Amino acid sequence: MTSYILDSTKLVYQSGAEAIENPVTGDSMIILQSTHVMGGNSFTAKFTLPPGSHGTPLHYHNNLLETFEVLSGALEMELGEKGNIKVLLPGEVVYVPAGMYHSFRNSSDSEVVFVSSVHPAGEFEQFIRAMYGLAIDGKVNPSGMPKNLLHFALIIQKADLVIVGLPVFIQKVIIGSLAALARLLGMEHSLSKYWI
Repeated sequence: MTSYILDSTKLVYQSGAEAIENPVTGDSMIILQSTHVMGGNSFTAKFTLPPGSHGTPLHYHNNLLETFEVLSGALEMELGEKGNIKVLLPGEVVYVPAGMYHSFRNSSDSEVVFVSSVHPAGEFEQFIRAMYGLAIDGKVNPSGMPKNLLHFALIIQKADLVIVGLPVFIQKVIIGSLAALARLLGMEHSLSKYWI
């Protein structure tokens, strides 16, 4: 089992934050440090999840380190292995290294606000902007997932994300094939408006 660390480290942010709201899930995001501003080294955003928000499925990233710092409310996270639930309270921070299983949600009756940073940034910002942008444009299902499988494949690759419970080989083959088809059809261009 991969270890995790909780502490009360405070993050420092730059001015010029950009706010985006997901009209389908009710989540909102304020981009505190864009990938571009940070020279590709990191991406940092503040997220607000409404009560009962489903958050993300259990997953991991091949190359990204994520940091979660709770500012208010209670963020429920599954860490390291399926069923290992931790509830993070204001001031607590968790570091999720590449390869570590994790998910998050707000199962409380109050909103939760947390800051998440990704290192190195890779194309994670493009992923998150596309998820919000597709929701704003009405191109997601009620769970907030893209209706178009080709869009889904393109943006899931940008997140460097592997869903736990599905064979990795099958995910790579299916996502890779769909993303290649999407690029061949020029569909990545239709998403580029979301990542400026």
